[in-house]
Amino acid sequence: MPRITQEQKKLNREKIVRAAGEGFRLHGIDGIGIEELMKTAGMTHGGFYNHFSSKEDLALEVYRRGFADSLGVLGAIRTSHPRSARAAWHGLVDEYVTADHRDHPETGCASAALAVDAGRHGAASQTEYRRGLEGYFSAITEMVLDRARQAGTALTAAEGREQAVALFSQMVGALVVSRAVAEADPGLSDEVLTANRRQLKQR
Repeated sequence: MPRITQEQKKLNREKIVRAAGEGFRLHGIDGIGIEELMKTAGMTHGGFYNHFSSKEDLALEVYRRGFADSLGVLGAIRTSHPRSARAAWHGLVDEYVTADHRDHPETGCASAALAVDAGRHGAASQTEYRRGLEGYFSAITEMVLDRARQAGTALTAAEGREQAVALFSQMVGALVVSRAVAEADPGLSDEVLTANRRQLKQR
């Protein structure tokens, strides 16, 4: 049997992480097993342990990758609005608090899709989730402070941080609540998104 090259091993690992990222977001970490994940990735169950020591180890990588990807999107939104922090903030809200994001958790932000899992899976998962949160809090704090400066409003770093924490928590909460009733009451689900998007853009 030919040896797997390092490049192929890297590609296989990426396939597993991608399959887990989508599977965990859609079904929860406990809602999908290794065998199903590996099947989705196009590999056998036994090959999993060539890349990860446990399902929990894989979950930590999913948190890291998920937040890194989401923060990359946030960075791109800010870059696309170099002269207006307000426009950048509106762009983030319009990207995050949407029906499309609600309906496709498998490709969405880990902050909303995996929040409950982080709370249930102990300190290691919560530590990775915390790192991702801090990335969002830091970026949004900068946006809040930039917006205040551009508007000629006095705002301390602590006040900017407080606003950022509250704003992002509202974004995540809006998405989680809208998903909780999306099938039972689509109208209410849409109302949750619309109301929060409007309120967030007034801040």
